Amino acid sequence: MIFFEILRVAMDAIRANKLRSFLTMLGIVIGVGAVITMVALGEGAQQQVENQIESLGTNVLTVRPGQGMFRGVRGGSNARLTTEDVEAVTQGAPALLEVAPEMQGQLQVQVGRNNASVRILGTTPNYAEVENHTVQLGRFFDESENRGRRRVAVLGGAVPAVLNTDAAELVGRSISIRNISFEVVGVLEEKGGSGWFNQDEQILVPLETAQFRLLGTDRVNQFKVVVESEAAIPVAMVQIEDILRREHRLPLGRENDFWISDSVQFLEMQQETTQTFTMLLAGIAAVSLLVGGIGIMNIMLVSVTERTKEIGVRKALGATRNAVLLQFLLEATTLCMTGGVLGVAFAYGAAEMLSRSAGWTMAIAPEAIGLAVVFAAAVGVFFGLWPARRAARLDPIVALRYE
Repeated sequence: MIFFEILRVAMDAIRANKLRSFLTMLGIVIGVGAVITMVALGEGAQQQVENQIESLGTNVLTVRPGQGMFRGVRGGSNARLTTEDVEAVTQGAPALLEVAPEMQGQLQVQVGRNNASVRILGTTPNYAEVENHTVQLGRFFDESENRGRRRVAVLGGAVPAVLNTDAAELVGRSISIRNISFEVVGVLEEKGGSGWFNQDEQILVPLETAQFRLLGTDRVNQFKVVVESEAAIPVAMVQIEDILRREHRLPLGRENDFWISDSVQFLEMQQETTQTFTMLLAGIAAVSLLVGGIGIMNIMLVSVTERTKEIGVRKALGATRNAVLLQFLLEATTLCMTGGVLGVAFAYGAAEMLSRSAGWTMAIAPEAIGLAVVFAAAVGVFFGLWPARRAARLDPIVALRYE
C-alpha cells in the first residue's frame, strides 16, 4: 500500500507539469526511436543480401579478374579474364554444370525520342537459368542468335520505366544501342537490387554480339559457374584455379591474378559489413539516449530545488528517507519508460516512412525494441538516482525554512 501511495504521488507530480514532462521525455523518445530505426535499417539490409544470395543459390561461384603484379608491385590493369578463359574453363572443368560470362558496358540507348544511359550486359543464353531470372514478356535469346551475332536484346524489368515506355509495347520493337538497331525479344521480371547496382536496369544481348558489334573487346568482367551442390564447390574451385593459372601462364609461387568466390563467402562478408554498420549507427543513435538522460537528471534536480519545502513537509509528517528516494526515482523512471514506449511508436512510423519514400528494406527486430526500452529504463534509474538521493538527504528543518 505504501508503494502504491508513493507511485500515486509521483504520478501527480508528473501531471502537475505536463509540458515540462513532455519536453523532458522528448530526448528519450528521439533516442529510442533512432536506435530502433537504425537497427531496423541494418537488419533490413542484411535480409536483402540474404534474399539475393538465396535467389542466386549457394552452389554458384563467381570468378573475377584480380590485381596483377608489375615489377614486383601489386596493382595495375594487366590482370584480365577473356572469352578464351571462359571457353577453357567450360571445356576443362568437369565439375561445372553451367558457365555464364558477363561482358559489361555503359552505353546510350534510344527508343523514339526517349534515351538513357543503360548498362549493357553481353552474356550467353544460359544466363537466365544461372541467375534465376524469369521472362515476363517474350523470350530469351538462344545459342544460334549468339553464334550468329544477332542484334537481339532482352530488357531488365526496370528498363521500360527508365526509357519511359510500356514493356508490352517494346517487345518486337527496335531500339537503338550506340546507334545500332536491336530487336527487343523479351522483358525479364523485376528481382530488385540494392546499393549502386540494380540488376533490373540492364539490357542483355548475346555475348558475341556484344564482343564484336558493341564493345569491341574479348575481356569479360566476370563469369559465374554453377556446380551440382554446395559440397562440390571445393573441387570446382581447384579445377577453375588450375585451368586459369595454366591459361595465364602463371609460374609456380606467383599469386593468382583472379578471384574465385562463392555465395556463402559473399554472404558472410556482407553480414559482417552490415553488422558493423548497424552497430555504428546504433551507437551514434544511443548518444541521443544519453543526452536525454542528462536532460532528465537536470530537470529532476530543478524539481528537487523547487519542491524543497514539499519534501520538508512530507518528511516532517513521517515520510522516511527511502520513501522520498523512491518517489523521485519513480518519477524519473516513469518519464523514461513512457518516452521509451513513445519512441517505439516513433520508430515504427519512421521505418514505414523510409520504406515508402526511399524504398529501403526495414526490419524491426523485437530484440531491438526490448533492448531499447530496457536501456531507457536503465537511463531513468541511473540519471534519476542522484536527484532522488539529494531529495532524500534533505534535512526536514532546513527544507521547511527554505524559500
